[in-house]
This record gives sequence, C-alpha cells and structure tokens, in this order.
Amino acid sequence: MALSIDDVKETALMARLALSDDEVATMQRELSAILGYVEELAALDVSAVEPTTHAVPLDCPLRADTLGPQLSADEALADAPRRQDDFFEVPKIIDEAP
Repeated sequence: MALSIDDVKETALMARLALSDDEVATMQRELSAILGYVEELAALDVSAVEPTTHAVPLDCPLRADTLGPQLSADEALADAPRRQDDFFEVPKIIDEAP
C-alpha cells in the first residue's frame, strides 16, 4: 500500500509535526514500506498459532504476601526533621476550601 504525499502531510498535521518537503518524501517512502510489511503479515495464515503475550516463555513466580521485619515508629522517625506523635509531619500544601 502506497501512501500519497497528502496522506503523509495529513498524518504529520495530526501528529503536530512540521516536516520539510524532503522529510515528507522520505516519510512517504518509509511509511509505505511499513504498510507493505504489515500487508505481508496480514496475509499469513496464523490460525494454528497459539496466541501469546510474550515472544519467549515468561516465568514470574509471585512471593507470598506475608509480613517481614518491621521498624518501630521510633526507629522509623528517628531522623525525621519533624514528627507529630507516631507520624511524619510535613508542610501543608493544600488549602482547605472555604
């Protein structure tokens, strides 16, 4: 499938790209070649190929969701510049609505 110069210019406009005439000509050739490859792929019979999410087998075991060692509030807040009880105190950044 060959794209026209107008197709490339319209695509560039939608993508907010400012292309020179030389760039438009280059993009016309390159995008037409890409669409040609896609047409070739679309012509392949893949009915016997099982769908996959990855090109290679992916083993991603999950660990158990269990508690591990924890810091006490005093340990966690030991170097905090400001604290209020068992919490970090931070500057207010959101004003309350009237």
